[in-house]
Amino acid sequence: MPGPSQPAVFQPSVEPTQPTPQAVASAAQASLLRQQEELDRKAAELERKERELQNTVAKLHARENNRPPLPVRCPVKPCFYQDFSTEIPADYHRICRMLSYLWMLHSVTLFLNLLACLTWFLVNTSRGVDFGLSILWFVIFTRCAFLCWYRPTYKAFRSDNSFSFFVFFFVFFCQIYIIQWIGIPSFGDSGWIAALSTMKHNLAVSVIMMVVGGFFTLCAVLSLFLLKRVHSLYRRTGAASSRPRRSFPRASSVAGPSAVLPHLLPKELSRGISPPDSALCPGLLSHLPSELHFPWVL
Repeated sequence: MPGPSQPAVFQPSVEPTQPTPQAVASAAQASLLRQQEELDRKAAELERKERELQNTVAKLHARENNRPPLPVRCPVKPCFYQDFSTEIPADYHRICRMLSYLWMLHSVTLFLNLLACLTWFLVNTSRGVDFGLSILWFVIFTRCAFLCWYRPTYKAFRSDNSFSFFVFFFVFFCQIYIIQWIGIPSFGDSGWIAALSTMKHNLAVSVIMMVVGGFFTLCAVLSLFLLKRVHSLYRRTGAASSRPRRSFPRASSVAGPSAVLPHLLPKELSRGISPPDSALCPGLLSHLPSELHFPWVL
């Protein structure tokens, strides 16, 4: 027989303990600290990558000055950077290179002129002024030519700058080698007059001076040719027409209705009708676009 039934025993319910406010605040603060540390770590990583990228870009774009060309052992280093392939449009590569070669020829000619005046001074001690001036011309004009007409024209073709073109034309025209190849005595130039006047005293020195006079003549001819060439290119570039284009809207705005209305109004105005008046031709005003404004119309 089944045993006697046991009375049911009920277990007391255990309610979960609620976290205290201090514990909640501590957990939230710990979570915020962990997030802040993660954000700081990511920010430091991004800053490191940005510095690496900037260093890489700086290395890629690093460029050394290469003009004027000087020997490696020279204590004076180049002051300017130029690169025809990257800075000058392809249409102007040739003219810029020709101007660069002309400056080199100009420098070589001034150095040869210094040597010719030195030989002239050695055979004729009264020509010390020419020798001294030849040294001065070599020291000054090689640098001035590079800074005053070669660099301006390089900048002009690089950035299509009309002011640089103006500087080039002004300085280059003043530098035409007329006085040099003529060779006026006591001017420090071994031109043709000086060379012919020395022929009766020393033939060898006269021949040397004639060679230098030929170099000066070549420089003068090339200068005239390149001046004409640069001027023709200047007229075809945007620098020559930028000012007229900028001034055209203002000119048309102040030209009055007689200059602009024949292009804007219907054919009736082109047949001789005077500027529109609201009392005389009200129907004509209806043909005008609403954007137009005429201050004489009341």
